[in-house]
Amino acid sequence: MTMHVVAGRSSPQRAAVPPPALVVNDVSVRYPNGHSALSHVTFDLSFGSICGLVGVNGSGKSTLFKAIMGFVAPASGEVRIDGGPVADAVRANRIAYVPQSEEIDWTFPVLVDDVVMMGRYGRMGFLRRPSPADRTAVTDALARVDMTAFRRRQIGELSGGQRKRVFLARALAQEAQIILLDEPFTGVDVKTEQAIVDLMRDLRMQGEYCDHVVLINRRLIAAGPTAATFTQANLEAAFGGVLRHFRLTGDALHDDADARSLTVLTDDERPVVFYGTRGDDAPKGPTSAPSTASSTPTDPKP
Repeated sequence: MTMHVVAGRSSPQRAAVPPPALVVNDVSVRYPNGHSALSHVTFDLSFGSICGLVGVNGSGKSTLFKAIMGFVAPASGEVRIDGGPVADAVRANRIAYVPQSEEIDWTFPVLVDDVVMMGRYGRMGFLRRPSPADRTAVTDALARVDMTAFRRRQIGELSGGQRKRVFLARALAQEAQIILLDEPFTGVDVKTEQAIVDLMRDLRMQGEYCDHVVLINRRLIAAGPTAATFTQANLEAAFGGVLRHFRLTGDALHDDADARSLTVLTDDERPVVFYGTRGDDAPKGPTSAPSTASSTPTDPKP
């Protein structure tokens, strides 16, 4: 199950009643060839939340990220960051992006330290000469992802998990309010996966991992708090026949008249388990919430 992350932190200059960190209002995206990638998607996220963006391949997740970052213009609707237009947020360095591994040319000769320093470019002058504050931000970011010892290494020499942590450090050094993580757990080791989870929790300063979930399949399936949204019925609507479906009921599960059933949905990578009487029961156990969009979702790691 694919998870994307939108992460964010409270604005240092917020009004007494602040606007949501991110508002996606009736957004539709059509490409020049006529392909409709998104249709009338609406949701919002508050500061200090983590939201998992969930959907099958081709459902429009990457297009939604592009719309949030201002890379594509909606055919209708709008995206607002902290109450203002996306262009203002981009200029103010409020949005950071952690890309998928396949989007990077790992043969390009650049040091880990230099990659993280790229997160400071928006705060530098025309000649991009790092200030002491820039160097401190890079050092602190590398320390937070436990990559200080690798700062003089070429990025191409690192493992997949180490590379992901370097790009997380770049996003931290940027000091953005919104962090978008594209496929944060794909191709990483268990240590890095846990490091990402811990970092998101630390940014949010609360115990839950994903507190909100948005499910899409070119249109909005559901959006809201994880417990109410990350349900069996919504997952089946979002993924259709893509997920394998196992269900135990009756004598195969209970030795009494208990009417509850156990359902496992899986893409053969990450299972999610539901235990209850209805298709809108919340997941059970450690996989009971999705993993990430950070303003910072609970811990369903589908």
